[in-house]
Amino acid sequence: MKILVPVKRVIDYNVKARVRADGSGVDLANVKMSMNPFDEIAVEEAIRLKEAGKAEEVIAVSIGVRQAAETLRTALAMGADRAILVVASEDVHQDIEPLAVAKILRAVVEAEQPRLVIAGKQAIDNDMNATGQMLAALLGWGQATFASRLEIEGDSAKVTREVDGGLQTISVALPAVVTADLRLNEPRYASLPNIMKAKKKPLEEKTAADYGVDVSPRLEIVSTREPEGRKAGIRVGSADELVLKLKEAGVI
Repeated sequence: MKILVPVKRVIDYNVKARVRADGSGVDLANVKMSMNPFDEIAVEEAIRLKEAGKAEEVIAVSIGVRQAAETLRTALAMGADRAILVVASEDVHQDIEPLAVAKILRAVVEAEQPRLVIAGKQAIDNDMNATGQMLAALLGWGQATFASRLEIEGDSAKVTREVDGGLQTISVALPAVVTADLRLNEPRYASLPNIMKAKKKPLEEKTAADYGVDVSPRLEIVSTREPEGRKAGIRVGSADELVLKLKEAGVI
């Protein structure tokens, strides 16, 4: 069984994002970039399934700018077998929208014929949480989102999902799309020998045009601004004054 894992290049989660002076988006100049944390969890889960004998090959794919090759090398250093980079933009500030990403991934799936796609549930830059669901719809496959546990049992996947009321366990027939939540696993660190080996692993470069997908944006960012700073609190002298202030604030 092949497993396909989409990964995205995003601002490192330890970096404080800054808005560009003209308010047109987030400033990415001289900012550390890394693999989306949810995608890193997806890569780890795919590698664990391969180590358990449930899969023969793990393929990482990234859609975006050429610099995303670094992100794919990280996936290869973790243990992915090969990678595909789909160059869809030359501008690092252009975010490829979920529907366009899903269409490209559908074409990659049709070419590679994996039985399972494991993706991060969302990207931490736009928080769309849509690509996995759109991909499943385009392929006509079953889907299991927000996975905190994944087991492959023959021709089906048993997935424990995190829902508002607790945990839900479902069985989905393969082929399927699964999106990873934070509690699915703890990703490994790539060792230096594996980082060196990753440089020799195959990394194929394609373009969105190769798959016949138009990535022109359908959404327009009107403005981007920093969140409002936290206002200073006040000190009250009694419980009665506290109740009064809460009433004035409309809390009670």
